[in-house]
Amino acid sequence: MSKAYDELTKQLKEKKKLKPEDIEKVEKEHGKMTEEEKVKLAAEMHEQEKKEREGKEITLEQYLEASKTLDSAKEDSDEYKKAKKIVDAFESAA
Repeated sequence: MSKAYDELTKQLKEKKKLKPEDIEKVEKEHGKMTEEEKVKLAAEMHEQEKKEREGKEITLEQYLEASKTLDSAKEDSDEYKKAKKIVDAFESAA
């Protein structure tokens, strides 16, 4: 594998997430990755995101409670913002 790929996989293990600018910076420093390496890195990033989500799954009960909160709380309140995150996460996972 290329030096860029090796560096990016190392950073992914350390940071748990890579931004597009991280990838661009490493490719400028160490050269471009092959298409195969890019696909493999994308798959590793996806797996890392999946691991991060595990254990953080939202139950139906939590979703329903958060939905009720959205109906009753003021939009600028912390309570509303927390409930909104729960609802959005649940709906995006569905």
